[in-house]
Amino acid sequence: MSAAGTAGTAGTAAAPATFVRTDVPRLRPAPTVPSGPPRPGLVRRLWRRASEVVTQVTVLGVTAVWLLPTLGLAMASLRTAGDNSVTGWWTALAEPNQLTVENYVALLSNETILRSLWNTVLITVPSTVLVVVVGAFAAYALTWLEFPGRDWLLVVLVALIVVPVQVAILPNARLFDLLGIYGHLAGVVLFHVAFGLPLAVFLLRGFFRSIPQDLVAAARLDGGSELAVFARVVLPLSGPALAALAIFQFLWVWNDLLVALVFATAESAPITYALREQMRAFSSNIDVIGPGAFLSMSVPLIVFFAFQRYFVHGVLAGSTK
Repeated sequence: MSAAGTAGTAGTAAAPATFVRTDVPRLRPAPTVPSGPPRPGLVRRLWRRASEVVTQVTVLGVTAVWLLPTLGLAMASLRTAGDNSVTGWWTALAEPNQLTVENYVALLSNETILRSLWNTVLITVPSTVLVVVVGAFAAYALTWLEFPGRDWLLVVLVALIVVPVQVAILPNARLFDLLGIYGHLAGVVLFHVAFGLPLAVFLLRGFFRSIPQDLVAAARLDGGSELAVFARVVLPLSGPALAALAIFQFLWVWNDLLVALVFATAESAPITYALREQMRAFSSNIDVIGPGAFLSMSVPLIVFFAFQRYFVHGVLAGSTK
């Protein structure tokens, strides 16, 4: 029985296995929920597109309105006095042969205009440099140094920003006369610096406050003096703010006429003063006023567009901390 049982077991083990084929259902991906906000409807999309078109057309229209006087001034400066007295500047668009550079050649040969341009540079550059340098030192002191009366001094500086220039013209004219600088370039520069400093300190202090305090503390722990911290830590990080302030001050001083009329004379007059003197005989001096005004306007535009990215970044940098 043992042998028979063993043989039966072997026969059973050697029997072929039977497989049953079953159909596996095909898997389908589960539906996914779209991410993000739902797609706006047709009416909303059309309204959004129409709003964009209206905005673009409005911006282009405003830009054209602002550029039209500049284009007219440029065309008038390239036409002779006879053409300007007979026809409008827009006729040069259809007749380009009216355009000439003779007015600019004559302008650069005019000693009065050349002297006024040089005076403008001598007034604008020192005024800008002094406001930026002195304003940076004052803003650093009001931000990172502790001394009695600091908050009250800041309040006084902010209050001086809203003081109109016209209020201080006559008192300062008498003071400059006593000091012997009335009618000189030094008096014009000093007035511009005095009225530019409050705004400079306010703008730079807002930017200095955005600098991490740990950087200043670490520089002091390393043994750096206040002058070293200011020159090696604060100033390198304040390039955009300083550039924005310099552009503000440069544009204001270069285009100023009121201060020049009060504190300057014919020998120390800037370009705005010289062009204003030509207005007495406007009909006969348009060939001088046109190129002179366009040349005077071109310098601030070049400065602004050259430092535009620093201007925008510097203005916005101190708005938040």
